[in-house]
Amino acid sequence: MVHGCAEGENGPVAQDSDPSGEEADRIFELEEEVDQLKEAVTSHQVADQAIGMVVVLGRVSPDQVWEVLKEVSQHTNIKLRNVADLILIWGRMGQMPADIRAELEDALDRHGPTEIPGTPQE
Repeated sequence: MVHGCAEGENGPVAQDSDPSGEEADRIFELEEEVDQLKEAVTSHQVADQAIGMVVVLGRVSPDQVWEVLKEVSQHTNIKLRNVADLILIWGRMGQMPADIRAELEDALDRHGPTEIPGTPQE
């Protein structure tokens, strides 16, 4: 199968061609990889924003917050990205599920000198 370009009035134009089985498989693999990379970038952005919030509110370092998020994720069996989403929602709306909030407080107590602002005192 020959691939090439034909000259159109606005420059080169790709000629129609059906990719071979191997080429189609490779195209599919590359499209999957692009989708995974896009998801990774989005997840990373969400986690970074949540880390920033907890750094400010929890008075802990970004490295400590990363450990906090991992612990909350592991102890609640919720993906880290979803924990980060819940933290961002909490920042916007002031609401967080009680079990996540308790786990976040416990993890911050283990890693930092503070508690979440607005938490009722026991």
